[in-house]
Amino acid sequence: MLEITAGGFTFTARLEEEAAPQTVAAFRRLLPLESKIIHVRWSGEAGWIPFGDLDLGLGPENATSYPNPGEIVLYPGGVSETEILLAYGYVNFASKAGQLAGNHFATIVEGMESLRPLGVKFLWEGAQEIAFRERS
Repeated sequence: MLEITAGGFTFTARLEEEAAPQTVAAFRRLLPLESKIIHVRWSGEAGWIPFGDLDLGLGPENATSYPNPGEIVLYPGGVSETEILLAYGYVNFASKAGQLAGNHFATIVEGMESLRPLGVKFLWEGAQEIAFRERS
C-alpha cells in the first residue's frame, strides 16, 4: 500500500502488482518520492508529475488512455515525457503530441472524498506538494 499526501490531504492507494508488476517495481525504486503535482493541460480532470526524459526501462503494461478517478498511471516516455498522472475526474490522457496510454499501477482505496477537492486546489491554486511512501 502507498500513503500519498498532497495539498493537505492524505490518501491510501493499492499497488496493482498483478496487473503491472514491472511498473510497480520501477515505481518502488523511486520511493520515497517527493515532488509537485500540477493540473494537466490536455487530458481533463487530472494532475501530473513531469519527469522529463527519465528512462525507467518500461514499455506498455496495463496501459489505459482513460483512467478512472483515483487511478494512478505512469507514462514511461516515448512520444511525450515520462510522467505520473492522477485522475480525479474524467480523463482522456493526451499531450501536445496526441493520445497517450499510461501504465495503471496504483488505485486510491482510501480518501476518495478528498480527490476532487485536491484537483480543484491544484487547478486554482497551482502546484501542490505531493509525497508517496510505501506503508508496511
